[in-house]
Amino acid sequence: MNPPPAGARVLVVEDDPNLRLTLVDNLEEEGYAVEAASTLAEARAKWKAAPFDVVVLDIMLPDGDGYSLCRELRQAGTSSRVLMLTARTLEDDVVRGFEVGADDYLAKPYRLRELLARIRALARRGATASPPVEVLAFDRFRVDLASRRLLEASGEAVELTRTEFDLLVYLLRNAGKALTRDQILSSVWGEDVVVDGHTVDNFVSNLRKKLEWTSASRFELRSVRGVGYRMDLHG
Repeated sequence: MNPPPAGARVLVVEDDPNLRLTLVDNLEEEGYAVEAASTLAEARAKWKAAPFDVVVLDIMLPDGDGYSLCRELRQAGTSSRVLMLTARTLEDDVVRGFEVGADDYLAKPYRLRELLARIRALARRGATASPPVEVLAFDRFRVDLASRRLLEASGEAVELTRTEFDLLVYLLRNAGKALTRDQILSSVWGEDVVVDGHTVDNFVSNLRKKLEWTSASRFELRSVRGVGYRMDLHG
């Protein structure tokens, strides 16, 4: 079993004291630098004080829900990987987690070895990611990879979640190619993250809406029957 990246930091946000203590102890045995919080307020103070490679985030907390904290992390531009840990397993709850910027999702009760493997995978993804520098342009949009912003010609930013942004970049870099859902899931969500293929459909639909696609647009997010999706650029 591969060790975590050297110096990897994990924030555990869990209001159940037994689960919190057990997870902290196991992560420290694995070699992580770990801090813990039992409320949104505690968690917010800790991530503002120092960066974390991975945030393990319970959804149901005494002073709110984990969705709001995940959204704050993404709006602040943090590169922390977020793993939602929750008893809520309805598809809408899972999709909502990814829409606010979560990188992975695991239901309670969980198997400890699986949870540790997912955290390790997220920590490695964060450690090996290199900051992009190029700009991608299409239609009236400009994608600034350094700042992770999608900009209109006017300079106004289009708000995207972390995953929506990564999906758009992947589609642009593979424009003209028919991509399977499995290819998209592996490249955007990661090989170690288990996500239902229909999640891709939801995110593509969201992108179409946020990009305000019409028949007059110089791009198209086209569904390829029996395969997945293809992004076509025109002119």
